[in-house]
Amino acid sequence: MFSKVLVANRGEIAVRIIRACREMGIATVAVHSTADADSLHVSLADQSICIGGNTVSESYLNMDSILSAAFYTGADAIHPGYGLLSENARFAELCEKCNFTFIGPPAEAIRNMGDKEKAKRVMKAAGVPVVPGCDVVENAAEAKREAERIGYPLLCKSRSGGGGRGIRLVKNENELEKAFRAASIEAKAAFGDGGIYLEKYIEPAKHIEVQLLCDNYGNAVCLGERECSMQRRSQKLIEESPSPSVNGEIRQRLIDVSLKAAAAIGYRNAGTIEFILDRDGNFYFMEMNTRLQVEHPVTEMVTGIDIVKWQLRIAADVRLPFRQDDIRLSGHAIECRINAEDPYRNFRPGCGTITALHIPSGPWVRFDSAVYQGYSIPPYYDSMIGKLIVHAADREEAIRKMQASLSELIIEGVDSNIDFHMELLDSPAFVDGSYSTGFLTEFLNGRLAAKGN
Repeated sequence: MFSKVLVANRGEIAVRIIRACREMGIATVAVHSTADADSLHVSLADQSICIGGNTVSESYLNMDSILSAAFYTGADAIHPGYGLLSENARFAELCEKCNFTFIGPPAEAIRNMGDKEKAKRVMKAAGVPVVPGCDVVENAAEAKREAERIGYPLLCKSRSGGGGRGIRLVKNENELEKAFRAASIEAKAAFGDGGIYLEKYIEPAKHIEVQLLCDNYGNAVCLGERECSMQRRSQKLIEESPSPSVNGEIRQRLIDVSLKAAAAIGYRNAGTIEFILDRDGNFYFMEMNTRLQVEHPVTEMVTGIDIVKWQLRIAADVRLPFRQDDIRLSGHAIECRINAEDPYRNFRPGCGTITALHIPSGPWVRFDSAVYQGYSIPPYYDSMIGKLIVHAADREEAIRKMQASLSELIIEGVDSNIDFHMELLDSPAFVDGSYSTGFLTEFLNGRLAAKGN
């Protein structure tokens, strides 16, 4: 096992990794920007080192500074968390070249799955169902020809990156050229790659993802599925496991296909395969996230398996001691992402000092966060304050538990979306589990229409 792990991230996920390491007897190094000098992950780690200025480009994306910090502190492994450098194949390669274990999949897997066009080809060759579409198109004229073949509505999607950027919905031919150019420009700015491909738009659609753990000896397990359809601009707000739209037969097909996909690319460590599920129970490969997911706690709650600890063990060459038949989903878990934003003013992000904080507790209530009373949320990073997760015997009880926990959660000094989560949990579509990826847009449009009247 490792003696010292450098955590190349910030916020709640850095805290989560540091806590897992401490429980395993592993020393930790926290890296931080100048803006994060007073952050919780810095105080919890055994060592800390400043790696640059306020912006992520100066600090958390600065590979040279991170690797220098690892050398300086004597770390033998680097955990990238999620986001930032977690899906950067070059960083994974540099870690290995510098004799640091990268706690994640091989660089080749990151590179292959990061190219969305190539990933679809690989999955299709492995027998995984993919959404009808085309390869990268070079210009608007070529996009028009492919669109006629695929049929409207469709999506223009970035070949690289994720997080909802570089994606445009096209309802008809008149919208295509503008959408194609906008998606390409956004993708170029965000990922340095303006390559765009087209994909059939499935509506209504459910966003289902499958969690995998794969060791270095060819053993792989699927830890069930997560429902991630409650989204705003492709950013998830609420996740749950198991999905209310997945029955036993669909779940088994998802497991079989996901294990086949992992074997096809020789995947190792933790990863997530994302699918689109249509109203008839058909599902299609969307992408693979070659990292830890923000929403991993709901899977931990229903399986009892600590995914972060198994990331560390697998990277240290430990075999998985369980097989697929050993995995059991128990009860139901829900996660709400608590953000510093005002949903009633077009989700305006906020920053400032938390003047009062009360965190709910009780059996099977968890709040993953890096904030504390008196902490000042900086304006340089994402707006997530934390993740509130609950687990109960069934979905109905889990919803009530989440509502009770949200009503107890107090965050003063900054705007938050706590009340908005209460609205969503109380909506008929969420209660009956029928909500799709388009629900939140319809919900917000309905509220605006009611306000106008």
